[in-house]
Amino acid sequence: MGFAVSVLNFLALAFVWVLGALAALVLILYIIDRTQRSDAIRRNYPVIGRFRHLFSTLGEFFRQYFFAMDREELPFNRAQRDWVEHAANGEGNTIAFGSTRNLGVPGTAIFTNAPFPPLNDQFASSEPMMIGPRARVPYMAPSFFNISGMSYGALSKPAVRALSLGAAKAGIWLSTGEGGCAPHHLEGGCDVIMQIGTAKYGVRDNDGKLSDEKLRELAALPQIKMFELKLAQGAKPGKGGILPAEKVNAEIAAIRGIPEGTASISPNRHIEAGDWGELLDMIAHIRNVSGKPVGIKTVLGTTEAWEPFFEEIVKRGEDAAPDFITVDGGEGGTGAAPMPLMDLVGLPIREALPLMVDLRDKYGLHERIRIIASGKLVNPSDVAWAICAGADFVTSARGFMFSLGCIQALKCNKNTCPTGITTHDPKLQRGLVVEEKFEKVARYAKQIVSEVETIAHSVGVAEPRLMRRRHVRIVCDDGRSKPMNEIYPTVLSLGSDRK
Repeated sequence: MGFAVSVLNFLALAFVWVLGALAALVLILYIIDRTQRSDAIRRNYPVIGRFRHLFSTLGEFFRQYFFAMDREELPFNRAQRDWVEHAANGEGNTIAFGSTRNLGVPGTAIFTNAPFPPLNDQFASSEPMMIGPRARVPYMAPSFFNISGMSYGALSKPAVRALSLGAAKAGIWLSTGEGGCAPHHLEGGCDVIMQIGTAKYGVRDNDGKLSDEKLRELAALPQIKMFELKLAQGAKPGKGGILPAEKVNAEIAAIRGIPEGTASISPNRHIEAGDWGELLDMIAHIRNVSGKPVGIKTVLGTTEAWEPFFEEIVKRGEDAAPDFITVDGGEGGTGAAPMPLMDLVGLPIREALPLMVDLRDKYGLHERIRIIASGKLVNPSDVAWAICAGADFVTSARGFMFSLGCIQALKCNKNTCPTGITTHDPKLQRGLVVEEKFEKVARYAKQIVSEVETIAHSVGVAEPRLMRRRHVRIVCDDGRSKPMNEIYPTVLSLGSDRK
């Protein structure tokens, strides 16, 4: 009996020691997770946040037995997100055993490797490209890959600060989005593109109309390099927005130029531009007042609708042309949009981009108007495809969100983003440490540029902007691939060689 009691006492004591050890371990892990700065999930959700990384890591080994979802998830699959994460962390992006990509899926881009690619001393990096030769202050854009428009308000303060600092380090531009230019956009010292939405946030008068005075004030800032007049974005073409009154705090009100505590409604188009002629007048006015290049952002529906636009430019002369056109695909993203618009309206970028490029070239404006591609272009193959299709520049929003640590929680339309990127909850924003994240932004951008240059060298050209449609094949419905220049024959104009 005494022996049994001793055993029970020993087991009880051991149990207490085990519980104490576990409690101490949890406490240690809590402190480590709460104080580390690189992982927002662990920082916001100490200890339990570790399970996400554990399951993601183990999934690599269990997928062959239970599921194979690497390239099936939407809107972005695991392979796409993993590439961005590895690039942002400065880790190698090599893989083993073979590609997990199904190369027989219609629409897949396959780049045509050259039998005699350039040697190491024949490689070149992309040179800066001028935008806006008719503006008083043209912009010599350093990089072909840049950050697309994301408004302060849609993104948190630390997210915008990290993007600004990262853009400066990588030598790329940052678009403000339609929410106006916040001090946080300028903080990092990067080149900034001021986007003007239909509500004219940041450049509006008390009646909501374009204010020349505020336009001049912004244009006087050396960091503001261009103005982008947003006609439409991919996730909600033809739809304005509503900024709820509870989100219009004193800071947002000051940045956007609207009354504090009052809901703000964005029209579904610019009231000053009811036809192509009025749109060109508006572009010319902004360029004249600001002295900076001015372009438009839009979503393509049909080419027929845009023919009169280019005809009007030719009629007026090249000086009347926008300095750039940003083409957003119908699959573009946003914090919140009606599902019918997000799913069903607007051509996807894979179709819209070559069509817009051909329209520009058809009317002899190849050297006058730069084309910027936007819409789910987050990996090197996406960017290289866009350049082959005729884009001069590529911008990404969600790719840079992934570099900040976005886990595709799909909470952008709520105030509960677990990584602190799209929330204004201070407790959740605490997880996003700017000093750590801006480095990841810069590494991601540099890795994209580096790997697109690698693709360019593989197809036999010295640098990315020398790639043409003939350098990429597109898988068709029958499983066979065709050169892109056969699917979208290039419109030759003024001696263009973009075949």
